[in-house]
Amino acid sequence: MDYAAFFEQAVSDLKAERRYRVFADLERIAGRFPHAIRHTAQGPQPIVVWCSNDYLGMGQHPAVIEALASTARRMGAGAGGTRNISGNHHPVVQLEAELADLHGKDAALAFTSGYVSNLTGIATIAKLIPDCLILSDALNHNSMIEGVRNAGREKAIFRHNDLEHLEELLRRAGRDRPKLIVFESIYSMDGDIAPIGRICDLAERHQAMTYIDEVHAVGLYGPRGAGVAERDGEMARIDVIEGTLAKAYGCLGGYIAGSAAMVDAVRSHAPGFIFTTTLPPAVAAAACESVRILKASGDERARHQRQAARTKEALAAAGLPVMPTSTHIVPLMVRNAELCKAASDRLLDTHGIYIQPINYPTVPRGEERLRITPTPFHDESLIQALADALVEVWDHLGVPRDAAAPLAVAAE
Repeated sequence: MDYAAFFEQAVSDLKAERRYRVFADLERIAGRFPHAIRHTAQGPQPIVVWCSNDYLGMGQHPAVIEALASTARRMGAGAGGTRNISGNHHPVVQLEAELADLHGKDAALAFTSGYVSNLTGIATIAKLIPDCLILSDALNHNSMIEGVRNAGREKAIFRHNDLEHLEELLRRAGRDRPKLIVFESIYSMDGDIAPIGRICDLAERHQAMTYIDEVHAVGLYGPRGAGVAERDGEMARIDVIEGTLAKAYGCLGGYIAGSAAMVDAVRSHAPGFIFTTTLPPAVAAAACESVRILKASGDERARHQRQAARTKEALAAAGLPVMPTSTHIVPLMVRNAELCKAASDRLLDTHGIYIQPINYPTVPRGEERLRITPTPFHDESLIQALADALVEVWDHLGVPRDAAAPLAVAAE
């Protein structure tokens, strides 16, 4: 039996569909973000990163770095095992207290990543509710989809941000059946926002629980950076808030926040929590420091929004197909997998600009794009250099500038 042939064929299929992903070998430089070094066979090359999820550059904040380094010197590199074996190290206790306070909830529970917190959180919560029906937005992230699948409960997919469809499904389920609505605040590929308050209205009317993914919003929106639900005054109405420490907070990890009973039940029953090693103390301490800083300071958020708006203006003025969004996400439509990869390669090789192509299955076929994420550190000169480089790439490759075609709705 030639087992290797199966794997080789799987990779060949991706290459034939122009979906094979190549990862650049990059070295971030603390204190110089978004500048980085690309390691190539020809030697190191300076580049500018335009697609990082370290939205505020907190991964290089001196206080965050010092919290990580000093904790590692004091407590060592690792956590020593799962919490069931090694207990709660103090930095993770402090982190969870900060996160609960951030969202105005009784308790929070930290996981090793946002992917794990979604997969484990949704699956465990739904399993603990007898006969639970899960209602999931059609454009939810893969981690949420996997959480729904792993729950083993009946599911219903409602059309993206379609409240009439959601209400129809809620009515069909009946008021007396337990229901869990799972959705995101900001959808990271299109940069659009869920109608949080109106979803909460439906949930209350039909006696459903709500679970919101705020990973692309925590740190970035709201008076203390708790997300879009905080900004819109709806945070107290959400039953479960899920977030990440790896994007705006610049570190690593994910979490859920909610009632003490819910968090304790997940802690006690979730395999994705029970059987995996805890976040290292140094990482937890760094994340905790980042959360504290962004609770107290809105300057980073203001500068971030300003530079995102400036980037959109510059690209639109250059005649490039920027999808309009009300968030910090800047999607630049290509709508062809091969051209998208070629555009990304030319930006990197010719202009020293790194933007990873976004192809299927992250977005539907025909909706391929470059996803640009400005930060407070992308100044006017970098924005203009990006616009000039993109114009050259679009002209060189003949990429269409018409972004008017409607987006297809992704199905699970």
